[in-house]
Amino acid sequence: MTEQHSHQFERGTDGPKVIVVGVDGSASSLRAASYAGGLARRQHALLAIVYVQPVMAAGAALGAPVAETTDEIAEELMAQIRQATEQVKGIFDVRWEFHTFRGDPYGGLAKAADDLKADAVVVGASEQAGHRFVGSVAVRLVKTGRWPVTVVP
Repeated sequence: MTEQHSHQFERGTDGPKVIVVGVDGSASSLRAASYAGGLARRQHALLAIVYVQPVMAAGAALGAPVAETTDEIAEELMAQIRQATEQVKGIFDVRWEFHTFRGDPYGGLAKAADDLKADAVVVGASEQAGHRFVGSVAVRLVKTGRWPVTVVP
């Protein structure tokens, strides 16, 4: 009798090729980006920097220009990343891309990791006190169990 094994796509066998890091402008997310950048440089991996733009229901926004505000945040994050990249150019070269997704942080990062075929996901530790009770994005990503997740304090 012969055994048949199901063959699934195997990630990370020769080191990560794509590392996804979530950024939102918070101090912990920027530390996560720095950490992920170091990993990507050492592993010669692509660093996929992801900002998830929150989407609010039309009624909840009360006429506030939410989309414009989140677009401005994305542009500001992109400018910060470009500036940091220029400062270390020729010393620490990292291949990177910036992506924006719309939705809740967990859903957006999970979609990004799936779409980009991430080998690893890096996020900053939640800075919100309520997450100790409800569960942070990092905890939800770990529980999903599709990628190794590193949480940077």
